[in-house]
Amino acid sequence: MKITPQKLYKKLSKKFGDLNWWPIDKEYHEIAGSDPGFEIIVGAILTQNTNWPNVEKALENLKSEKMLDIKKISEIDIEYLKKLIKPSGFFKQKAKRLKNLSLHIKNSYNCDLNKFFNKDLQEIRKELLSLNGIGPETADSILLYAGNKPIFVVDAYSKRICERLPLCKTLNYDEIQNYFQKELLNTYDKNEITKVYNELHALIVNLAKKYCKKKPDCDNCFIKTDCVYAKRLTQ
Repeated sequence: MKITPQKLYKKLSKKFGDLNWWPIDKEYHEIAGSDPGFEIIVGAILTQNTNWPNVEKALENLKSEKMLDIKKISEIDIEYLKKLIKPSGFFKQKAKRLKNLSLHIKNSYNCDLNKFFNKDLQEIRKELLSLNGIGPETADSILLYAGNKPIFVVDAYSKRICERLPLCKTLNYDEIQNYFQKELLNTYDKNEITKVYNELHALIVNLAKKYCKKKPDCDNCFIKTDCVYAKRLTQ
């Protein structure tokens, strides 16, 4: 029987447990008086085309200079910002994107993320997508993890898992997203669906990093019996 998003969620949860993604430094924000949600927003931009350890280095640079704040990044000298986020790669582009988004939140919402997120999900998504350098994956990561909005994030890892198991017939972003959301809403209540989207995306990323890599470790993968790709390798 074909595996479904619901079955995948249960299997991954049993294996990996609760991952509590997205990681934030709560102590830093308590001391600095800044919004922890902004750390997620910054991380969502910095993680474009790089791996998480590089993002962590850039975030540490920002925190060490007490710059992980909407108002401060909106006012920071762009060259200084580039230097701080350099470990994340593509730092010239990302510095512009961070400045642009910070200025937008400052000018339109007086640096208040609660005001920014206190709107219809699709309205906020459209607003984010209108900003330079923010595509669907970045926008949806911001909505789900920083805004606690019920939307499923699709990334390269999700597409890889969808193709190999397979889960759905297409690798189109919107179609994968709609498929997961439709399937999961058949099983989970609207009051818990945001947490399910959050956890399942993080679990899929974990699966892709540990087992379903570019060169997969099918022999040791605990869901190989559900995977068409793994079965083909043994034929």
